[in-house]
Amino acid sequence: MARAKSPEKRQAILQAAAREIAASGLGASTAKIAKSADLAEGTLFTYFPTKDELLNELYLELKGEAYRRINAEFPYKAALRERARHIWTEYLSWAIDRPEERRASVQLNVSDVVTAATRERIGSQRGALEQTMNEVETRGVFKELPAGFASSAMAAMQEAVMDTVARKPRQRALLVEKGFEAFWRMAK
Repeated sequence: MARAKSPEKRQAILQAAAREIAASGLGASTAKIAKSADLAEGTLFTYFPTKDELLNELYLELKGEAYRRINAEFPYKAALRERARHIWTEYLSWAIDRPEERRASVQLNVSDVVTAATRERIGSQRGALEQTMNEVETRGVFKELPAGFASSAMAAMQEAVMDTVARKPRQRALLVEKGFEAFWRMAK
């Protein structure tokens, strides 16, 4: 009779994969990931039969964490500005508080290893975020630009905030607030 898989071991593998990818990139070996999780490499393959499956599950886990953070207490009935601020602030909180996970997520996001089916599976959690950003795209300078530009602009400005917070952590609150104000001026 096969033993039940341990949720703790699965989580340890995913956390180790995020750490190793953040440090070494997507080329991080399964042996190194297993060692970082304090498990045998064979155990890793019991939970994730291939490295590609591991990376797809890690993508779902990391995106899911970020979306859960954004969706928690989402101000659905608030004005557009406040909904956009919520997305801005909650994503930055997750990303700044979890730098390894963010670095791994960024690498997975641009990887061809993550399948369209995996991206589609997590897409259902983007509801409020997607609707809000679609509304932002109808305003200010964004209405004259291609679809997706507002989201790309927000992501780029969030990266600038994260980079600066890494150098000046005491200015975190100010940088998050002023960064949003700069973004919102484009949507006026």
